[in-house]
Amino acid sequence: MSLSPRLLTVILNYRTAEMTLRATEAALREMDGIAGEIVVVDNDSGDGSFDKMRSHAEQAGWTKGGRVRVLQSGHNGGYGAGNNVGIRAGLSSGEEPDYVYLLNSDAFPQEGAIRALLETLQSSPSYGLAGSYIHGEHGDAHVTSFRFPSIAGEFEGALRLGIVSRLLANKRVPMEVPSQSQRVDWLAGASVMIRQSVLERIGLFDETFFLYFEETDLCLRAHRAGIETIYVRESEVMHIGSVSTGMKNWQRVPDYWFASRRHYYEKNHGHLYAAFATGAHIIGGGLHRLRCVLQRRQHDMPPHFLRSLLAHEIGRGLVDTQARPRIDTKTRQEAGK
Repeated sequence: MSLSPRLLTVILNYRTAEMTLRATEAALREMDGIAGEIVVVDNDSGDGSFDKMRSHAEQAGWTKGGRVRVLQSGHNGGYGAGNNVGIRAGLSSGEEPDYVYLLNSDAFPQEGAIRALLETLQSSPSYGLAGSYIHGEHGDAHVTSFRFPSIAGEFEGALRLGIVSRLLANKRVPMEVPSQSQRVDWLAGASVMIRQSVLERIGLFDETFFLYFEETDLCLRAHRAGIETIYVRESEVMHIGSVSTGMKNWQRVPDYWFASRRHYYEKNHGHLYAAFATGAHIIGGGLHRLRCVLQRRQHDMPPHFLRSLLAHEIGRGLVDTQARPRIDTKTRQEAGK
C-alpha cells in the first residue's frame, strides 16, 4: 500500500448544479492533505449544468493542478453508469487511485468525515467498503445500513407486525442506526469509500440497474468474495436526500424501481427465488392491509404498489428493464440520488 494513498472522489450530478458545487466544495475542504482528485460527472442533465459547473470550477481555481475535473457522461444510463464514468476516468496523472470515494450531490462531509473512512479502510485489509453516518439538515439520523434482502425480509417488511418482526429480527432489511462502527451487509451510497483493488476484483456497478439496488448488488458481490463492508460512525455526512430522484414526492413507485428489484433477485438468487420473494411481499402486504381495514386505520402503502409488484413479477410491467433510459415521467428526477 502506498504511504500516501491516492483518493479519487466521484460526485454525480443530475440537474442540481448549485448543490453539486456545494458538495464539491465540502469534499475539497475535507480532502485537504489527502492526495487525490475530485471528478464531477454531469449525467447528461441537458439543463446547462455541465457548463455552469465547469465554469464555476475554473473561476474558483479548483481545476488548477487537476484537483477538480468536470466531465460529461454523454448519456444518462443511471446512477451506477454515471458513477462508473467517473471511476473509469481515474486520476488525471494516469495512476491508479488506491481508493474511490462516492459522494452524492446533496451530501456534505463534515469535519474529518473523509479521513475517517480512509483510515478505517487502511486499518484492516478485510475491509473493502466503508460508509458514513448520515444525518439530515436538522441532525436527524438517516437509516443507511442494511441487511441483504431475502424472502423472510420481504415478508417481515411488508407485514410489519410486532411478533413477526421480533421473530425475524435478523432478517429485517433496514438496521437500527448503529451507535458505533460495525460491519453491515450493505450501505446506501450517499457517502461510501471503496478500495480500488476491490473494484478491480468484483467489477464496477452493474449498469442494468437504472436506479436503486445497485449498491446492494455491489456489496453482495463483495461479500461473496470475502470482502467486508463497514459502517463508520465517526464519519459524519449531512444529506438532504432524494433531491435528484424526487423520491420524497413520489405519488406512485416508478417502474424502474420494480425493474431494479427484480433484476437484483433474479441475478443473485435466480428466477424461482425472485418469485418467492415477491410472493412473500404480496402476502405480507395483503395481510397488513387487511389488518388496517379491521382496525379501521389507513394503510401507508403507495397507491397500486402490490398490483405493480405482481405485474412486474409476471412480466406485465409497463416498462421492460431494457427500456429504462427512455422513462421520463413526472415521477422521475433521473439518476443522481
